[in-house]
Amino acid sequence: MKKSYKKIIIENVKTIIIALLIAIIIRSLIIQPFYIPSSSMEPTLLIGDRIFVTKYSYGISKHSFPFSPNFTSHRYFYETPKRGDLVVFKTPADNRTDYIKRLIGLPGDSVQFINGDIFLNDKKIERKKIDNDIKIRCGADREYKTNIYQETLTNGTSYITAYNSIGTLKNTDKYIVPTDHFFLMGDNRDCSTDSRFLSQVGYVNKINLVGKANLIFFSNDTLISPIIKFWNIKKSIRLNRFFKSL
Repeated sequence: MKKSYKKIIIENVKTIIIALLIAIIIRSLIIQPFYIPSSSMEPTLLIGDRIFVTKYSYGISKHSFPFSPNFTSHRYFYETPKRGDLVVFKTPADNRTDYIKRLIGLPGDSVQFINGDIFLNDKKIERKKIDNDIKIRCGADREYKTNIYQETLTNGTSYITAYNSIGTLKNTDKYIVPTDHFFLMGDNRDCSTDSRFLSQVGYVNKINLVGKANLIFFSNDTLISPIIKFWNIKKSIRLNRFFKSL
């Protein structure tokens, strides 16, 4: 016996709804892809990188869900981030825009630049110069020369950073990270709006954490060839960055 058109339509609608719910659950609670649109995390992350972010790494808040529905002011199943994590978060300025930066300061920590070095809790962060005068991007339309360093935090986490070779940020006041907040910075130190800029980003509340970046799964230089211009993608594809762990 043939099904009626009405039953077929109802079954198809149910299937679509279930598929959407499953997709929302995966995106909200498990893993979500993100696109890197800026140069603030170079050389670690490049414009055009596409990354996977695990949403469960720090627990669940309203910002885990699409459009950040205001149904709670708490974070559930909370796990404290670790120094050196690459953290995606909603900017405190609007609670809507996604940023990605590296976590440097935990609640109660002090962070300060002195003569170009970073002091965490009054101890200088260890760093070793790797290269000089390396050009990286600052914004979409310009490059500048940087000195490249490997920095190592007190927990042993190491990562690569870039500092303007002809004049980096020398000195700041001491930042004291409030309770339940974090201090995050871009690896492209002199081309990043981050927690050093208190009126624009400042300290990030644990509620605003979205997840932890873990993997680059695709990368193409969109400034050379946007992905929609698929006929030019060979010029911009970065095969060496596919499936690169972060």
